[in-house]
Amino acid sequence: MSISNPEFSSSTLLNPVNLHEDPNGHKKGSLGAVMLAAIGVVFGDIGTSPLYALKECFDPQHGIAFSPEALFGVIAMMIWSLILVVTFKYVLFVMRADNKGEGGVLSLMALALRSYKSDSKTYFCLMILGMLGACMLLGESVITPAISVLSAVEGIEIATPSLHKFIIPISLTILIALFLIQKFGTAAVGKLFGPITLAWFIVLAILGAINIGAAPQIIGAINPMHAIHFVSLHPTTAYIVMGAVVLVVTGVEALYLDMGHFGRNPVRYAWLFIVLPSLLINYLGQGALLLSNPDAVSNPFYLMVPEWALWPVVGLATAATVIASQAVISGAYSLVSQAILLGFMPRMTILHTSDSEQGQIYVPVVNWALLFMVVITIIEFRASVNLAAAYGISVTSTMMITAVLLAVVMYREWKMNLILVIALTSLFFTLDFSFWSANLIKIKDGGWYPLFLGLLIFTCLITWYRGRKLLRAKMVEGSIPLQAFVQGLLAHPPHRVEGTAIFLTAHVDYVPVAMLHNLKHNRVMHERIFFVKLSTWDVPYVNDDQRITMKDFGGGVYLVRAVHGFKETPDINNVLKLIEKHEGIHFDVMDTSFFISRDTIVPSSSPGMALWREKLFSWMMQNAAKPSDFFKIPANRLVELGAKVEI
Repeated sequence: MSISNPEFSSSTLLNPVNLHEDPNGHKKGSLGAVMLAAIGVVFGDIGTSPLYALKECFDPQHGIAFSPEALFGVIAMMIWSLILVVTFKYVLFVMRADNKGEGGVLSLMALALRSYKSDSKTYFCLMILGMLGACMLLGESVITPAISVLSAVEGIEIATPSLHKFIIPISLTILIALFLIQKFGTAAVGKLFGPITLAWFIVLAILGAINIGAAPQIIGAINPMHAIHFVSLHPTTAYIVMGAVVLVVTGVEALYLDMGHFGRNPVRYAWLFIVLPSLLINYLGQGALLLSNPDAVSNPFYLMVPEWALWPVVGLATAATVIASQAVISGAYSLVSQAILLGFMPRMTILHTSDSEQGQIYVPVVNWALLFMVVITIIEFRASVNLAAAYGISVTSTMMITAVLLAVVMYREWKMNLILVIALTSLFFTLDFSFWSANLIKIKDGGWYPLFLGLLIFTCLITWYRGRKLLRAKMVEGSIPLQAFVQGLLAHPPHRVEGTAIFLTAHVDYVPVAMLHNLKHNRVMHERIFFVKLSTWDVPYVNDDQRITMKDFGGGVYLVRAVHGFKETPDINNVLKLIEKHEGIHFDVMDTSFFISRDTIVPSSSPGMALWREKLFSWMMQNAAKPSDFFKIPANRLVELGAKVEI
């Protein structure tokens, strides 16, 4: 099914596309090497949570008085959040919901939509949920670099208190440098991610083990009864602290989002055998430190570090947070690229930074927008503790949406027993909703920020989606059926000229506007004409053998549909090569003209969208990337024809 053009997916002119063949396989190496790479990319975000999670739990703003009872309860809540949310929900269940090997909220949405008709209310609601999840993830892409780097750099205040005033300048410098190097690609730097992050997890485990030795009774916090006891005796306090406990699972969506790069098993094994044990040991170690020294609650992570190792750990922590930020930024590029191809965002320039790795891309507009928002975020919030509330709402919102979409996939796609689906979904959603609602308490303390970012992005996405739908409907109103038009044209052809004309079309059943304008103004017809529809379908990748479907109308006129996955960037040159390979039709680019309809949107008071949304849609259309850049069309061979369209 085509998500971007659901109403155009059932043409009778072309053969249907088989979506259930094996896609192009991802490159795999040895299990150990892939696990190491996964540790560097997937777990950077969740791996830096020990820097701020426990500190935030006992922040005075929450009104939680420190006591051994509270400490055991909080540590137990943190441990079992990792076990229930990350291990049970995501590693065992969510990661099974792969879309041809790919994960992420948009992939999950595509799976959930398959069993519903595109014009149904359920389809629309699930699509809205997926879009909201994507928006919250994009909001998280702003908050993660800010809170991660800030929390790491704040360690210099422990080492040298007089350097407090330099925390924000240093954090900004690191992040600005990180965004500036994005255009060069991350292939070379990426090779260092795994070893550095692995070293970070080893240090986490060592620091935790050392401190556990001083107060081994903290191991008892593994018992979930401590959490249950704490909740039963102090329900209000426990509810409030859940808003901070959720910080231990921040980055959990990365396990699912980046699954396609490494495969399900390497990510699972890395989590179960390296990441989870290191995190558990470190959190227990921080708890042991607080048992011995309650005053260390101000910054338990850095205060558990021996004085001689403080600066090296600050350096390693900063490197780990930069890596976590890099992973989130790269994830934002991938998410935006998927959203563009699925029809939820206007076209943007997408640059591939690697000749060998398909997923390594750079989106300039997204990069500079993220940098601007991250700088604003750091200047506004100034400390990691102030960002905790914002971070929690962003993460928990996506977790809830994932739980709902997963329930649909389990029942409709996996055919699981309804009672089992209800039981699992109830467990997942109860946990997620508890975390989410606990963070709502902190709306005024920063929780409003991700909601604002998410709403802003969602407004743009839904306006673009709705505007494109209105535009397509408007264009179809007066459209001429393609097959009848071609038959009439061949029966009474105008003057034919040498060369090849390629008309990109939005609908395989109707004549593109550019063709009509060409006949009206130029009154000629090329000796070869190709109507080409570039479709994006709900699978991540499509084999080249399945990509092209073609119909020969006779007289040198052809209809072509080229299918791409939502993780592929359409390339017209590759399409022409495939036509030449499979159909034996040769193309000389210097003898080929590409015709595209480029319409100007005129907002009007006619039924459709609110006037301000129509103006927003018009502005987005005007500022979208040029088709020649997006589809890799030679600029000197492009002809744009269009008209003003009222919506």
